[in-house]
Amino acid sequence: MRIAMIGTGYVGLVSGACFSEFGIDVACVDKDAAKIASLKAGKIPIYEPGLEELVERNVKAGRLAFTTDLAAAVAGAEAVFIAVGTPSRRGDGHADLSYVFAAAEEIARALTGYAVIVTKSTVPVGTGRKVAERIRAVRPDAQFDVASNPEFLREGSAIGDFMRPDRVVIGTTGERAREVMRRIYRPLYLIERPILFTKLETSELIKYAANAFLAAKITFINEIADLCEKLGADVHDVAKGIGLDGRIGAKFLHPGPGYGGSCFPKDTMALVRTAQEAQAPLRIIETVADINAKRKKSMAARVIAACGGGVAGKTIAVLGLTFKPNTDDMRESPSLDIVPALQAAGARVKAHDPEGMDEAKKLLPDVEYCAGPYEAMQGADALVIVTEWNAFRSLDIARMKAALKAPVVVDLRNVYNPREMAAAGFRYSSIGRPPAAYAEEP
Repeated sequence: MRIAMIGTGYVGLVSGACFSEFGIDVACVDKDAAKIASLKAGKIPIYEPGLEELVERNVKAGRLAFTTDLAAAVAGAEAVFIAVGTPSRRGDGHADLSYVFAAAEEIARALTGYAVIVTKSTVPVGTGRKVAERIRAVRPDAQFDVASNPEFLREGSAIGDFMRPDRVVIGTTGERAREVMRRIYRPLYLIERPILFTKLETSELIKYAANAFLAAKITFINEIADLCEKLGADVHDVAKGIGLDGRIGAKFLHPGPGYGGSCFPKDTMALVRTAQEAQAPLRIIETVADINAKRKKSMAARVIAACGGGVAGKTIAVLGLTFKPNTDDMRESPSLDIVPALQAAGARVKAHDPEGMDEAKKLLPDVEYCAGPYEAMQGADALVIVTEWNAFRSLDIARMKAALKAPVVVDLRNVYNPREMAAAGFRYSSIGRPPAAYAEEP
């Protein structure tokens, strides 16, 4: 079986490599000639654990190839996946579908026989029908069906998510398309992973609804964390107490500085706009998006308060810049709000991230980037933990204290134990765990 994957961004590259691991011949297409040349040379443009080895293995086996020639990749393919970017459109928050439609029209010109055109990109409800219209306008004689197959990949664990998914969602317009998609996902049938076939519109909405629900769950526990600080409660115990309820579940109940990344911020806004246009507003999701945006901007104030109310002339060490660990993705990361706010208040910022510094330098150029966490801490007036990389979970406490000019730690991911940090002589603050609650053993 042969398929084409249009787009070699995060979704396209991971999906293409994983499909090739299924034994399918995959041609990954991108207009960026330099990117394709780099991929052919074995250089992976994103950081994702296990991806480099997966790509290398399947290229060597002859199942995975990279090209700029869309027509050659599409000709004879049984399925063509569209995995291009759908960023938020400037000004109104809608998903920008220009790349999707451009890809659809180019695919139409390249079709040589029947194929299923699959939207893998996250797209608003109704996009699949519009893709079909674009293809028919370009090629009235084309034989094709359109399908929706949203991705549910978590950055940092994407390969495992693809190979052992909670579910696969496929929206189709006919039995012929369903049969092609069944063949593509046959390895997952064999291990009895749930595969849900729906209408096109239902599949498209499932993706947005899932991300919006998870974003709401994160925002809920963040607001509970703020309440815990006022009442002297421990947000982690609250999260455990409600998460043990099977109706709620324990995942996505970890407090922090707000969600970021390539999905939650843009997908919640796109869903809000879709709902408003349909005259069925989603007030909960509107509020979630607003609270999260304000939360990220408010985190610098916590750091400034921990430093005695001002950071002018002070040096702040920041550990973690990416929106989550195990990725180099800086999109919508809380650090993009925190660091500029500290600088605007007069602070000098030193920072370290295990994988994200190359990307961070493009967005935060006025930061002093350091080779390691202790170098970032050296001579700093405070330490801020923004991203919970494993490398930051077991730092040498004595070495931290020796490196810092002042023993101030603002832990926005609750990596450390407040009582232990206080015992070590740190002025430690975290999310939803007021220090006073840990002054004595319970």
